[in-house]
Parts: sequence; C-alpha cells; structure tokens
Amino acid sequence: MTSRSTLIESLATSVLDSKGTGAIWQLHLDAAYAHQTGYPIAADGILELAEAAERVLMRRENAAVHTGDWQL
Repeated sequence: MTSRSTLIESLATSVLDSKGTGAIWQLHLDAAYAHQTGYPIAADGILELAEAAERVLMRRENAAVHTGDWQL
C-alpha cells in the first residue's frame, strides 16, 4: 500500500469507528453534492474515502465470518 492509500484507509477506519456504517452513504451523498456544486476534485477525494470505508467494512465483515462468529 502506498502512503496515500494507507492514509485514506486510516481515515476511513476512523470515520467508520466514530460515525458508523451510515457514514458511507453520507460520504457518497457529499461527493455527489460537491460534484454538482462545481467541486469535482473534492468530490473525487470524498468518493475515494467512501470507497475505502466500504473496503474496511467488508474486511471487518469477512473477518467476523472467518473467526467463526456465526449467529443464527
């Protein structure tokens, strides 16, 4: 991982930890708003953060399954 992607993943982890999974959807909405209001570079950055948060969440969910965290 490059230093930039490590930073983004770390920030995404912090966002998920403090705001919960709903933050992913909010980031997507914020990216759309930034793009619509003429800030495409900011929108790209926000979208990158949202996608990193999705990856972090998916890794966490997969880790729970692999550790035998089965609840029926």
